[in-house]
Order: sequence, then structure tokens, then C-alpha cells
Amino acid sequence: MSTPSTRPRPPINGDFYDWFSTLPDEVNAARLKLREFMSGEWEPQANGYWERAEFPREYLVGKMKELNLLQGAYTPERAGTATVMDGLLSMEFARVDPSLATFFGVHAGLCMGSIALCGSEEQQAEWLPALRRWDLIGAFGLTEPDVGSGVARGLTTTCRREGDRWVLNGQKKWIGNSTWGDIVIIWARDEADQSVKGFIVRTSLAGYSAETMQGKIAQRTVLNGLITLTDVRVAEQDRLQRANSFADTQRVLVTARCGTAWQGVGCAMGAYEHSLRYAQERTQFGKPIGSFQLIQMMMVKMLGNLTAMIGLALRASELQDRLGPKDEMSALAKQFCAAKCREVVQLARESMGGNGILLEFHVARLFADAEAIYSYEGSNEINAMIVGRAVTGYSAFV
Repeated sequence: MSTPSTRPRPPINGDFYDWFSTLPDEVNAARLKLREFMSGEWEPQANGYWERAEFPREYLVGKMKELNLLQGAYTPERAGTATVMDGLLSMEFARVDPSLATFFGVHAGLCMGSIALCGSEEQQAEWLPALRRWDLIGAFGLTEPDVGSGVARGLTTTCRREGDRWVLNGQKKWIGNSTWGDIVIIWARDEADQSVKGFIVRTSLAGYSAETMQGKIAQRTVLNGLITLTDVRVAEQDRLQRANSFADTQRVLVTARCGTAWQGVGCAMGAYEHSLRYAQERTQFGKPIGSFQLIQMMMVKMLGNLTAMIGLALRASELQDRLGPKDEMSALAKQFCAAKCREVVQLARESMGGNGILLEFHVARLFADAEAIYSYEGSNEINAMIVGRAVTGYSAFV
């Protein structure tokens, strides 16, 4: 007769409702290919790089080339599953390390997305193949030192045309990949007519500099930069030809926002799975703590949040692939998933007691990284107001 200590443990599985069984085979295959690398090869190293605030760029870029995750990205062949595919990949990165999810999202979502949505056919042909192959690394420069949520009206980086060149001046802050990548999409306000324009800025240009930001408590592995642009001269051929207002910038943000919702899903999934494993193995008072009622209640709360998050993110991504991006749809997914991620990581950390604040048990890192997910790609409050405007018909923005 089996006893609680000898009974086989249930498998640890964050997909309790088997959402992923509904996905096309090729999407699941890519997801599981990435999971094998993240869980098997990266996770044992993740805490060390996070603690040292180091990004092993040559190693990771080499791995991205091997995995070939962006094959077919921004092509008609992937159009029907692009958002779902990118979202699932973001989830698998974040399940182990949200820093890598940000690295991927900035390069594949924001940089490549800007060129795909706002670039000419010639620009797409010039830049996207190299970015798909990871031969070039991209970044996305919108947020500024004094302008975050109010960037739509308050952009202070300027551009002015001089012949066949544009002269850019200003600063950008929190820009992932900008201290070592090859190109940055810079959004600037035209001095002539105050319209917002986008530029493909090569980081080798004179007047471009990027300083790595220090002192972060979240996503320490990804390198965020403070960019300074001092009379940077950009050729007209590198101005995004279909970016002529902030509405075009917004198209990129809306398209990429579902990926950030999936980051929340992944971070929560990793925290839940680590805490569940801990509850099965950790013994106190002569019994596994997973047999205690209070711990089981924590597990159920985490799992309920996570299951709802997957459903919301998946449905929002499917609708975006079918109907095109809608601001309120991606905003609701990001707002809900980021907020519930915060709850899950808090419960996961609490369930582990004092060990929950140690990196060796992994949840502490996810607990800290969730704060970044909660704040970027539109703060929780901004995304709530986007949805509120859609459902009430009234704008609560200043």
C-alpha cells in the first residue's frame, strides 16, 4: 500500500488546461525547441549572469543563430500565426529568464517590427534578412530620460533635414541592446513640422553613444542603455519611409504588446513550477509542505491566475493574427497578464519562506524581474486607460 511519501508525484505542468495542444504542430515544435535550450542549457547559468549584471552576447547570439527562431518572421508564410508564434517564444524565454525575453522582444518585435511596418520595400529587403539571421542585432529607442508614458506628446529628441541627411539630437533611456547592438530605431520630432519620424540609426555613426545603466533590481542580465545623440547624421535612405506620425510608432507598439503579455505568462509559469517542485520536495514537521492546506491554497491561486493568463494571451494573439492589431485587445492582455504575474511571483516567493529570497531557488530572480514586465511596454495604468477608453467611449488621458 502506498503512503504519501512513496506515492508518485503528479507532473509539474504550468499548462493545466492543455492550452498548447490547440496550437499548430510547427508552433509547438519551435516552442519546445526553445524550451530545451532554456531549461537544459541556460537555466543553470542564469542566476550568475543576473547577479553579475552580465550579458554573454557572443554566446547567446550564437545560440540564437543555431535555434533559427526567426526563420520566416515578417513573411507572408508566417502571417497567420506570427503573433502566436512570437508570443509562445517570448513565454519560453521568460519562463526561465525574462531578461532574455526582453532581448528577444526588442530585437525581433520592436526593431524588426518597425522596419516591417514602417519601412519601404527596399529597407525591408536590406535589413530584415540579416536581422532574421541574427547577423545584426537591433534595438528600439523611444523612451527618454524625462518622457515615458507621455511620449506621444512630449518627445524631445529632434531631427532636422540638411540636404540628403537628417541631423538627430537628444537622449533615449532604458534602451535594451543599445550598448552593443548594430542598429537602433530612433523616434524623433521633426523641427520643421513637429511630426514624429523614425530612423534606422547605425550605432557606429559619429555622435552616437550609449552608456550601460547601472543599479537595476530587475532584468539585470539584459543591458539597458542611456543613448546620447549629438548631431548624428543619418542618410535619408535610412529614414523609415512609412513613419510620418506617432500613429505609426503606435502601430509598432500595439503589434508588439502581445509579446509582453506572454512575458508575464512565462515569468509566472516559471515561478509556479519552481514553487510547486519545492512544495513537493521540501519537508517540515515531518511532512512535505505540499501536504499543508495553506501551501495548497497558494498553489491553486497561482495556477488559476496562470491558466487565465494563458487563455487571455493566446486569444488576443489569435485575434491579432486573424483581424490585425487592435490597441485595446493587446492592452488588456498586457495589463492583466503583467498584474497577475506580480501576484503569482509573490505567492511563489512566499511559499518558499526564507529560501524564496535566494537566487539558487530561481523564484527570487523571477520575483524581481516581474517588476520590469509590470512597468514597460505601457505601464499598467496606461494600458488600463486604453481599455477603459474602448469600453466606455471616454478618454481618461490628460
